[in-house]
Amino acid sequence: MKGVKAVILTLLLLAGIFVLANSIYTVNEVQQIIITQFGKPVGEPVTEAGLKFKMPFIQEVNPIDKRVLEWDGAPSDMPTKDKLYIAVDLFARWRIVDPLQYFLRLRDERSAQSRLDDILGSETRNAVAKHELIEIIRTTKDRVPLRDVILSTSEQELKMGSLVPIEKGRKLVEQEIFAAAAEKVSVFGIELLDIRFKRINYNKSVRPKIYDRMISERRQIAERFLSEGNGEAARIRGNRVRELNKIQSEAYRQVEEIRGLADARASEIYAEAYNQSPEAAEFYEFTRTMASYAAIVGDSTTLVLSTDSDLFKFLKGMAPSAEGTSPAR
Repeated sequence: MKGVKAVILTLLLLAGIFVLANSIYTVNEVQQIIITQFGKPVGEPVTEAGLKFKMPFIQEVNPIDKRVLEWDGAPSDMPTKDKLYIAVDLFARWRIVDPLQYFLRLRDERSAQSRLDDILGSETRNAVAKHELIEIIRTTKDRVPLRDVILSTSEQELKMGSLVPIEKGRKLVEQEIFAAAAEKVSVFGIELLDIRFKRINYNKSVRPKIYDRMISERRQIAERFLSEGNGEAARIRGNRVRELNKIQSEAYRQVEEIRGLADARASEIYAEAYNQSPEAAEFYEFTRTMASYAAIVGDSTTLVLSTDSDLFKFLKGMAPSAEGTSPAR
């Protein structure tokens, strides 16, 4: 009998331990618990860490993470407003703030990740389609790109085509996606904490067009530099010719002024020299006339002069000289 009682007591003790083990559960600091009975939630979510009790066998413990969780979407091709296809890689951070609603709507993290894929992917596609590519790849609207000093003037930017004005920038686009997605995921008991673009790449089919446009812009810049260089060279050559003509003109003017002054001075000296007496004046007239004969009379020159010509008066008394005789006067 004692052996039977011992066995029964042992069985009862084991049964009690088994029931107690199914009645006790622990909640750690990173968990929140939903108790279900026959698959339906019972009572309020358990959010405080510690040792807890439940009804054995008919109630189940459903742990739900209350830490910040990660969502990392797969890269997806989508068009921008300017019809350029880009591959957008996005990531987000979220947490469960209403575990009961989360459990009723999604049950587990796998379903939550799938729902986030749908919502965040859809909102990202909508936001990208509403903005130009430069709005998405530029960080903020206030960021000024580095430009060459040569390309910094407004006139030259007009020649090359200025950058598209930035109204928002990537940061505000991310905020738009965040605001739209946060409202939709809140019905699942989820709080969206942050969302960021991780990587933005050109689609493979678009890359050749982008590269061709970049090459075209560089060629346009090179051609403009060449045109400006040729224009500057022509301007320098024109200035050189103009300066040379100016220098030659100034030199010619100075030469003529000096020559005029010299002739005037020579005339003054001649006048002073030959006006000292009537004989000197007569001698000057004779020498100048003889000098003019040498200038105007050549070997085959024929002169037709009147007898009263001033030029002829010194020739009136001259006769052809015979060989070996002096001319008569």
